[in-house]
Amino acid sequence: MPRMSPELMTKFLDLPIPGIIATLRKNGLPYTVPIWWLHDDGEFWITGTHSRIWCKQLKNDARASLCIENGGDFSGHVGVDGTVELFTEPEFDIWPISRRLAEKYVGRGDPSNNAAVEAFFANMKTEPRLLYKLVPTVWRAIDMSVYQGKRADREYQAGHKD
Repeated sequence: MPRMSPELMTKFLDLPIPGIIATLRKNGLPYTVPIWWLHDDGEFWITGTHSRIWCKQLKNDARASLCIENGGDFSGHVGVDGTVELFTEPEFDIWPISRRLAEKYVGRGDPSNNAAVEAFFANMKTEPRLLYKLVPTVWRAIDMSVYQGKRADREYQAGHKD
């Protein structure tokens, strides 16, 4: 399977594309929701509010998966499984990382979006925010621009040609 090269993974993880986080309900069923994420030194930072269902679920069970998928120039998939650590004020200053998330997704590297980043970040600071750090124990990264399917599937297809 064509794994993603370190260079491509760095570019991929810098893209302002949403991910899908999977958390666990009390009954064990998964719950998924799109989120913004920030990759930093092998870990993922995610911000939410106390009232969000997925945040409540992470408080009860720290296990989570994050799936990030993209097409186009950086066609790929990164998936991680791991546990989260909760960070809250005043014990931890959540705002520098929260601001980086706003810059990534609202600013998108374009200085003309600075006013929008400032407005979005000012609104974030009015909410009951918390911050999670997802520490991956399992990584999956595939360069979809060269992916040809799983070997077992290709072997099956080769053996079942009409």
